[in-house]
Amino acid sequence: MSESAGGQGEQGGRIRTPGEGALRAVRSLVELEDADRAAQIYEEMGDAQRERIRREAEQGPAKERRGFVEVLRRARDFLGAAKLMDGQGEDATAGDLYFQSGKYMAAAESYLRAGEPERAAAAFERGGALERALTIYRELGAREAMAQCLVRLDRSFDAAVLYQELGQAHAEVEALGGVRPDDDRFVEAVLRICQLLDAEGFTHRALAVLADAVSSSDVARGHPDLVTEKARLLRRMGMEAEADAMLTRRAAGATAPAANGYRFLKAIPIFGELSLEDMKDLYRLARQVIIAPGTVLLEKGAPGVGLFVLMDGSVEVFSGPEDDARHLNTLGPGAYLGEISLVQDGPVSAHVRARTSVRALRISRADFERYVDTHEAAALRIYRLFTQNLAGRVRALST
Repeated sequence: MSESAGGQGEQGGRIRTPGEGALRAVRSLVELEDADRAAQIYEEMGDAQRERIRREAEQGPAKERRGFVEVLRRARDFLGAAKLMDGQGEDATAGDLYFQSGKYMAAAESYLRAGEPERAAAAFERGGALERALTIYRELGAREAMAQCLVRLDRSFDAAVLYQELGQAHAEVEALGGVRPDDDRFVEAVLRICQLLDAEGFTHRALAVLADAVSSSDVARGHPDLVTEKARLLRRMGMEAEADAMLTRRAAGATAPAANGYRFLKAIPIFGELSLEDMKDLYRLARQVIIAPGTVLLEKGAPGVGLFVLMDGSVEVFSGPEDDARHLNTLGPGAYLGEISLVQDGPVSAHVRARTSVRALRISRADFERYVDTHEAAALRIYRLFTQNLAGRVRALST
């Protein structure tokens, strides 16, 4: 190329051009359709020079503007290229360039002008304009995309309705799980989750959802529809007596308070001298679990797995795992198992199996060790009381 193209020189394959020469060089290379070399010069320019190139390109003829668009695209100045494309009748291409530059709102508007509403909605959604995206998805009848937007807008119940229409039970359960306890439709959401889980064979999970709902919402606690649903689930699990007792209490107008795990945990002798703050910290470590009938909680001779505090249901204690093992005891709400394993290594001394479905608090040994490491005064009190109560507790489980 001649010196009139901008007076540029080449050293080691790099094009070096000063000031005004660089501007002229880019224009000349665009005319020669040498976009790669023009892009290299453009990349080496300062911000002010690149801005001037873009302004000049905007004033130039259509063919030259398209040439500059290609240069800017190759230089990865996607936003500059998009602005050059605006208003030139190629809105879809401009939308792509805006999208590549991260300007999702501008991309969406370009896609709308190009008659591509689905891509516009996706760009609005990507840019956080969820209501606008939802409006377009609704016009398109794109229910799954609508549901995803509704979840992001914290309208989980409305999303669940769409998933139900689509027959996507798993997605419906996930959406319903996002309904907050202060939502007027919280109880309805809990009932629907229970029905879906039960229909899939996850009755124990349904009971756990009910338990969580009751513990997190004053409205759910004692709600007649949830009481009825719990009775139904209990019957599904063969627990007719428990279901009948629950419905009898409701018919008599009695309020059946949910088992208070904190109260049960506080009543365990080795925690009897903990302060309110230490007791609350310990309670926060506990995890609520639902245990199916027949499940072994503690296996005789195996290492201890931590503490279980029974809140609902009952367990049976045997002398061992054998079919003819001696039955030692039946324990119900308020009973606790495995506390020895919290503070002492050693095998479990009895075999414990769930007689019914059991709802319990569980504190693992690992969590308890972290607790005593950070609660020195509580640890001293627990270990002192443990030594006083250990002998009597072992005898109670072994005779």
